[in-house]
Amino acid sequence: MRRCLIVDDSRVVRSVARRFIEPLGFAVDEVGDGQMAVAACEQQMPDVVLLDWNMPVMTGIEFLRHLRARDDGDKPIVIMCTTEKDVNHIQEAITAGANEYLVKPFDQDTLTAKFGKVGLG
Repeated sequence: MRRCLIVDDSRVVRSVARRFIEPLGFAVDEVGDGQMAVAACEQQMPDVVLLDWNMPVMTGIEFLRHLRARDDGDKPIVIMCTTEKDVNHIQEAITAGANEYLVKPFDQDTLTAKFGKVGLG
């Protein structure tokens, strides 16, 4: 089964995202910051990461750079999912290795469309 790691400091966002992602055929794991995401990836690399930008301990962009620097860090598809919607943030995320960008708040159709756009639908 494909695995999705949801990385967000909001339990509500993680819960909503889980409800949208599990019906797409993914086993879902959740963590609350980038440092916890590093540990989760060391245990088992997910197929996709839904990644918030603004989190305590380690931000999403810091995690993304760390992930992409790993030998196997090119494998997961990363969808940034954040309230940061200006073009500079979007460009920074794509340059750091994000495959797609999703602005909060999101609904099931929008999330499903983003998954489809990156070949996960």
